[in-house]
Amino acid sequence: MAAQAEVAAMEAPLEAELEEELELEGAELDVHIQENLEDALVQEALQTGVDLRQYSRQVELELQEVERASIQDYIRESENIAELHNQISACDAILERMEAMLGAFQSSLSSLSGEIRALQGQAGAMNLRLQNRRRVRERLGGLLEQLVVPPDMISVILEAPVTSPEFLEQLRALDAQIGAVKEESFRDTVACADVQHVLDKLRIKAVTKIREFVLQKIFSFRKPMTNYQIPQNSLLKFKFFYQFLLGQERAAAQELRDHYVGTVGRVHFSYFRSYSARLMKVQYEEVAEKDDLMGVEDTARKGFFSKPSLRSRNTVFTLGNRGAIIGPAELEAPIIVPHAAAKGEQRFPFESLFRSQHFALLDAACREFAFLSEFFLVSGAGAQELFNAVMGRTLSMFQKHLESFVADCYDAIAVFLCIHLALRFRALMAKRGVPALDGYWAWLLELLWPRFELILELHIRSVQGTDPQRLGTDTRPHYITRRYAEFSSAIVSINQTLPSERSDALLARLQLEVENLVLRAAAEFPSRREQLVFLINNYDMMLSVLMERAVEESKEVEGFQQLLAARTQEFVEELLAPPFGGLVGFVREAETLLERGEGERLRGQEARVTQLIRGFSGSWKGAVEALSQDVMRSFSNFRIGTGIIQAALTQLIQVYHRFQKVLEQPPLRALPARADLINIHHLMVELKKHKPNF
Repeated sequence: MAAQAEVAAMEAPLEAELEEELELEGAELDVHIQENLEDALVQEALQTGVDLRQYSRQVELELQEVERASIQDYIRESENIAELHNQISACDAILERMEAMLGAFQSSLSSLSGEIRALQGQAGAMNLRLQNRRRVRERLGGLLEQLVVPPDMISVILEAPVTSPEFLEQLRALDAQIGAVKEESFRDTVACADVQHVLDKLRIKAVTKIREFVLQKIFSFRKPMTNYQIPQNSLLKFKFFYQFLLGQERAAAQELRDHYVGTVGRVHFSYFRSYSARLMKVQYEEVAEKDDLMGVEDTARKGFFSKPSLRSRNTVFTLGNRGAIIGPAELEAPIIVPHAAAKGEQRFPFESLFRSQHFALLDAACREFAFLSEFFLVSGAGAQELFNAVMGRTLSMFQKHLESFVADCYDAIAVFLCIHLALRFRALMAKRGVPALDGYWAWLLELLWPRFELILELHIRSVQGTDPQRLGTDTRPHYITRRYAEFSSAIVSINQTLPSERSDALLARLQLEVENLVLRAAAEFPSRREQLVFLINNYDMMLSVLMERAVEESKEVEGFQQLLAARTQEFVEELLAPPFGGLVGFVREAETLLERGEGERLRGQEARVTQLIRGFSGSWKGAVEALSQDVMRSFSNFRIGTGIIQAALTQLIQVYHRFQKVLEQPPLRALPARADLINIHHLMVELKKHKPNF
């Protein structure tokens, strides 16, 4: 039973596999049948109802017939096929021979490739040897060129003059060769010792010739009446000489530098000392003194043959044409030639001498600084130090001269012009890129500014200390206010291009003191009318001078315009008060009542209004005529007089027009006296006739 079970267990998988194979074969058969059924001929046979067996036999017969036809065709073409076979055999033989030839050629190419590789190796080795030889040749050639001293160099250095181009050319070559030999000696090149003594001899000879030549040029500066700029410019052509000495013989270079500093320093000092002394001889003989202050009384009296006082010439406070010196035309104009000016009996203010002196210094400093930087190969702090060594005595002489002048100077305009000249010269040197005199300009401004402030402080104190009782009771413009106007316009005009807060602050203080003085002087007049005439005359005069010589937008002009307008308005009211005061007062009272809504209170004013109407109609022409004449007598300036008359007439018309408006109110509208009112247009036409024309 167990055996049967095992056999059954073994047969079960076999049966399953057999069933799977049958299923696969059935599926394949189905697919094959399906494909045959899809054939076009089979589809056609099925559609026509043909018997498939018969149709199959028919097909087999057709195939057999086709086969027999093919055999017959092959038999007919047998000869051609045999010939084709022979041709193919011949081609095979030819290809075999070609294969043998190509094999032999390939073996030949293999041998040639080996030979080529061998030749390439030989060429690379030869190229490497060639490069090594070239490197050695270049190295040895350059070393030989550096070590071998050419005969031309020896002959030129020993015999040619230093000014010849050949000497300069060979000197450059010698300098380069000495440097190259030094470099090679550091590398322990033994051959350097063979040429060192030759180069040393040539160096000593070149140094000797250069030293003698440069010293000769420097000593030529000392000759009287010599323009040292000519030999100085010629030295620039040989600036390599100093470079050679600096590299090969520093002691000789320092010697030449010391000789140049001493010689040129004395030349500059001598020239500027002589020029300054001769320049001061053409200065104005009369200069401002400590008593020439703004508040000092102009009452000095001299003898018949004595010189006029400077304060009477107004040069202390008036700019005139002096301001042109800071303009572009005169700032860089040629300097003053003292002997020519003395011959022509010309005299100049100090600022002109200051400009000429410092423009000459500026020109010399720029030229000297450029020469020192280029010839002695210095820059920055070194160039400044060398420049100070050359120009130090000259600058010290300038400083002493200016200190002595400034200590005794009381001409504020001259000092202020010198300040602006210094500022412009400093800017000019900065534009040229020369910082040599920056320290000097700073020192100069530190000297001039305090002196200018001190002089203005003296003017301010003099104005403060002026006693208004000693000024008199003349209503015309006072000489102190004219001095202030001239002086203030001068400072403002100079200060336009380079404004300064320091000067503006001082001018503001001076203006305040002058205004206070004018008010104190006006208080000495007994009547307010005379006070106003005095104030208007002085304010107008100061404003006219300021507007003529200074810009209209300046603070001084604006301040005096406000003061003049306020005093003019007050004077117009004072002027209209005697003839038309009742009319003006009534108009103001009536307008006040109307604004409060109390117009009914005007009903009790009929008699007063009637008197005002008839009084105005009968006397206005005479009053206006007297007013005009009085104004023209009170003011020396026709323009301000005309303006005041015009303002008074304009205000009179406005008051009368307001008066007529008041009369149109209900309480006064039925007043019979209104018939005597003057037509406002008629009044305007008549008043125009009284307008003065000058």
